[in-house]
Amino acid sequence: MSILPYALGIGMVAITISMFLCLVRLVMGPSIVDRLLALDTLFLNATCLMVFLGIYWANSSVFEEALLVAMLGFVSTAALARYFTTGHVVD
Repeated sequence: MSILPYALGIGMVAITISMFLCLVRLVMGPSIVDRLLALDTLFLNATCLMVFLGIYWANSSVFEEALLVAMLGFVSTAALARYFTTGHVVD
């Protein structure tokens, strides 16, 4: 009997709780910077959850989707940070 399914289950529960807390910070954040960091952390948690699900389901196509979510998270965080600092995204 392997301990991997139990460890993955505990990890997925921890990531889900972390995602819920990031969502609360995103909605109730006192400043724009807090909301931006919560969004970035939410993308990171979603990527980690997808990797955990790919390992759990033994499906390699989920890893490619996780890579796409990570790239989308990076680009959106950079664009929002630029927008909040300068007022526009593209010069």
